[in-house]
Amino acid sequence: MVGRRVTQRDIARMTGVSQATVSLVLNDRADSGVRIAPETRQRVLDAIRETGYVADVVGRRLADRSNRILGVFTYEPVFPSAAADFYHPFLIGIEERAEELGCDLLLFTSTPVVDGRRRLFEGDNRMRLADGCILLGRSIDRIELERLVAEGQPFVCVGRRDGERVPYVGADYATAVGALVRRAVAMGHRRLAYVGTGGPAESHADRLRGFAEACLSTGVGGVHHTRLDRAVRGDFTAILLEEPADAGEAIAALEHHGKPEVSVVALGEPTRKPATPAPREMTRFRTPRREMGWQAADDLTALVNGSAARQRLLPCELVDGVTLSAVHH
Repeated sequence: MVGRRVTQRDIARMTGVSQATVSLVLNDRADSGVRIAPETRQRVLDAIRETGYVADVVGRRLADRSNRILGVFTYEPVFPSAAADFYHPFLIGIEERAEELGCDLLLFTSTPVVDGRRRLFEGDNRMRLADGCILLGRSIDRIELERLVAEGQPFVCVGRRDGERVPYVGADYATAVGALVRRAVAMGHRRLAYVGTGGPAESHADRLRGFAEACLSTGVGGVHHTRLDRAVRGDFTAILLEEPADAGEAIAALEHHGKPEVSVVALGEPTRKPATPAPREMTRFRTPRREMGWQAADDLTALVNGSAARQRLLPCELVDGVTLSAVHH
């Protein structure tokens, strides 16, 4: 057998069993109804280990519709990936769960960039090389999501997405922002500003919605500004930042305008390198990025195995920090 690939037939011949028995041992099919004696199973496993046999994933896919490969597609580039990179914890969670499930990961990187963004269905689409695909990106093309749903391709988005039939694992940003607003109100704040786009990305829309709903329910004034300088010049006691990378700039600008008492709250983790590092530990919430990646891999595997698509939001953890202070009247 030197010089050619070892096959299941070779393993069967070496161990004196049928090729079907080798297949059952390889796939660990306890639900097949066929009982394999422990000594026979061990003899087959020993032969597999001694010969270095590697399963034919194409043949296995034809047999059970699964090659145990999960695809990962990113709408934004994620390399090089440093420890502080925003997407790194998502990928760690995906990798950890895939390893536990006995699956390999296939990162799709060859899709072309159109109008500054990667496109899933442009050019040679290789998604079907994997059993299903995990989609990463702050903003995902809705037309492509609709096409994935219509074609019945298994996929799970990391991050909440609009659409009743779009499976996702997201962070409960609205609840986390609302909790920070109520904490600020309990400390005497009555004039709050939200700084950020507020959309169109769902993660931004959810943050703004949580802010608006919490301000309304607590009866305090809440204003949305898209520009930081306007919030700094305004009559506010607390500023909530959609992009935490702006925290250092916000604190410096407030001190420059003689308003060091104004509180600054960060809504998550920075998605880019701060131009001005924050001088103090921020009051903020922590996005469960690692857990989201882990759960996305788990849900995708369940989807491939016939389970229904799921939409779920994971809670964010509040971090006290020192940048939210009580208002002294």
